[in-house]
Amino acid sequence: MKPDPIFARTFPRKDIALLERLSTPFKIQKFLLSLPYSAEERYRSPRTVLHDRIAHCFDGALFAAAALRFIGYPPLIIDMLPNERDDDHIIAVYRIGGYWGGVAKSNFAGLTYREPIHRTLRELILSYFEQYYNIRREKTLRAFTVPLNLRSFDRLNWMGDDAGLDVIGVRLDRIRKIKLLTPAMIRGLSPLDERSYRGGLTGANWKGLYKP
Repeated sequence: MKPDPIFARTFPRKDIALLERLSTPFKIQKFLLSLPYSAEERYRSPRTVLHDRIAHCFDGALFAAAALRFIGYPPLIIDMLPNERDDDHIIAVYRIGGYWGGVAKSNFAGLTYREPIHRTLRELILSYFEQYYNIRREKTLRAFTVPLNLRSFDRLNWMGDDAGLDVIGVRLDRIRKIKLLTPAMIRGLSPLDERSYRGGLTGANWKGLYKP
């Protein structure tokens, strides 16, 4: 399958050569894992990520969506939503044989790749639940958005220009959300154990952690 012609208009040849090497979702994930986690309050387009070689979860999700698009998947992202004491987390999602998987950049070790083994998006998102916590050891994941197809932002050149990326964030704030837990479930949650807490923060950039 030939890549969408939009890539030739957006990326220089050296970037196209790199995208050609990211020929599977897991190879895309490995590339994101090789990048430092950004604590900066700015958004980077996929082209800027390739130039700067740094990303946070928003940048990483957009890059993953672009790279997935390059190899034939629709560029879909989902925003996972916590309680008021944590950051949201954005992932790119893909489907193989009817089963969902995820690719992401995160400051937490457990919030990145998911194999395409999940029958529904809810099942996929719940696979992140135990690893989605804050520095108080609270398990904070509460809801997620329906998938957002980034093709609708092609007019803003979201793959090659940083200027219009705030519009994507605004759109994620407005689209439909799906709750995961009942109030009774939330009241019954236990704190994360010490070993899991430390394991998930292995290699974290502490400047980029949410401080409740």
